[in-house]
This record gives sequence, structure tokens and C-alpha cells, in this order.
Amino acid sequence: MNKDIRNNWTIEEIQEIYHLPVFELMQRAADIHRQYQPFGEVQVCTLLSVKTGGCSEDCAYCPQAARYNTGVEAHRMMNYEEVIGKALDAKIAGSTRFCMGAAWRDVRNNSDFDKVIEMVKGVNALGMEVCCTLGMLTEEQALRLKEAGLYAYNHNLDTSDEYYNDIITTRTYNERLKTLDNVEKAGLSVCCGGIIGLGETDADRIKLLHTLATRETHPESVPVNALVAVKGTPLEGRERVNIWEMIRMIATARILMPKAMVRLSAGRNEMSYEQQALCFLAGANSIFAGEKLLTTPNPDVDADKEMFALLGLKPRESFKAEKAESVA
Repeated sequence: MNKDIRNNWTIEEIQEIYHLPVFELMQRAADIHRQYQPFGEVQVCTLLSVKTGGCSEDCAYCPQAARYNTGVEAHRMMNYEEVIGKALDAKIAGSTRFCMGAAWRDVRNNSDFDKVIEMVKGVNALGMEVCCTLGMLTEEQALRLKEAGLYAYNHNLDTSDEYYNDIITTRTYNERLKTLDNVEKAGLSVCCGGIIGLGETDADRIKLLHTLATRETHPESVPVNALVAVKGTPLEGRERVNIWEMIRMIATARILMPKAMVRLSAGRNEMSYEQQALCFLAGANSIFAGEKLLTTPNPDVDADKEMFALLGLKPRESFKAEKAESVA
């Protein structure tokens, strides 16, 4: 059963998979998906920006960077009661994972981090998987989050090492990889993926997947984002990637990392039900629900419920992997 779980993929092997005829690629991904995941089961996650805007970084795609005039107003940390209320609303609407994002370059040991720790404890008490994306963090900070009940930590690599400096200059690729190492050492689940449509080549996408798929442990969750070109950012003029590019990325990720949750993330608001259905067929089995992904538009809950009913999709329960291990 585990013959497909490999961490020694070569660039050449990934190139061959990525460039397969699209129906052959989708079929291969679907076959592997059925081996390792319940087909038609989708994890529903909600992402909330608990501290918005004013970020010191220069990520070319991000409307929260202080240096860009994107119309996103900087807001202080949300209060505990409001965040727990949002988490409860998300749970009632069907989400089993709740992710909190803060527009920080890195985590500082201050009162705002103390507040995040309390939020993690509160969301965990609701019986939801708790995820955070707070920028770079140390192993000690990761351990503190783990002790508070954090389940997963998101820290995307965005693109290949070679193309990275064309998109971000305020932190290095190695700093991102170091954060992933710190998250793993703390025993947290790693959520790490990338963005397509930044101006990168197919080779950059393949190298990103190679970096993820050759880690000692594959990320538990791999978000595949399509760039949402926001006015005021350096990438505002980029054309939206087509659905077949998303499918190639999703299907290749599924083949390389069979046990991962491959998340259809940013850009879903512009996709029809038919296009999303193709992504699920190609191996996607996780989405973000709710009207916003941090600051960009996302399909509303009612639209997703309609799509789930139409396609016969079933929401994944929380902590499913841990429950399966306890039974075994």
C-alpha cells in the first residue's frame, strides 16, 4: 500500500508526471487518491485574519504589505471573544479546521503572541483542528503553540528557490525552510504549498513540488493557490491562471504526496462548480470556506453547500487521522 509514498523523487520524474496528457495525469492522480484517501471526502477549513495589514514585508502578491497602496486598512489584533465567535460560526457552518492568520514577518514574544496563544486554546476547546499562519517562528515558539493546542502551522514556500527573490526580498527561502523545520520539531502538522500565476515557469512549479515532496516528511496539507491579482500590488496586471494549470499542479501534488490534504485555495472564487469538480477529480480534497481568505474574496458558505450537494461530496471530520491511529 505504501509503495507510492516516496521522498526521493527526482526533478526528471516530476517533470514527466507534470507534463503527462491531462486526462492520463488526472486518471493516475485519481487512482492514487482512491488508494490513500476516501474519494469524495473534502476537508472544510476556515481562514480568519486576526491581525490585518501593516506588514513590513514586500511579497509582490500581498495586499497586506504596508508599502503597497491596496486599500487594505491595517487593524490591530482582534479580541478573543470575537475570534471565538467566528470560530463557532465556522464550526456551525461545517468547518472542522480553523486557521488564524496575522500579518507579521515573524512571531515576537509579546502581548499579541500571548493573545494568539489564548485564541488557540479557545478554538481547540471547540473541538476544531486549530491552524495558525503568523510568519517565521522559532522552535520554542512552535512548542508554545503546540502546548496551547495548535494542530497545524501554515508557512507557504510560494514558488521555487530560484524564482523566490523575484517575488520576495525581505526574507530568504532558507528562512522559510527553517520555519518548517521548527514546526516539525515541535510535533505540529505542517501546512505548506505555493502560488501559481506569479510569472513563474512550469520548471519553477516542478521545483516547488520537488522541494515539498522530498522533505523527510511530506506536508500534511498542501495548499495550491491561484494568484488573485490585487490592484496596488506589483502583480496587479497578471492574468489569471487557467484551470488546466491548477489541475496539473493539484494532480502532480496528489501523485507525489498521496497522504497529504491537497487544498484548493485562493482563486476558487473565480471557478465554476464544473472547474472545481475537475480539481476534486484531480486529487484536491480540502477547501477554505467563508467569504474571505484573509483579505481576498472566496465563495460563501451557501454556495459551497450547494456545490457539495450537487457533487455528492462529504465533509471530513476533525482529527480523523488521530482517530484512525487510536483505533489501530
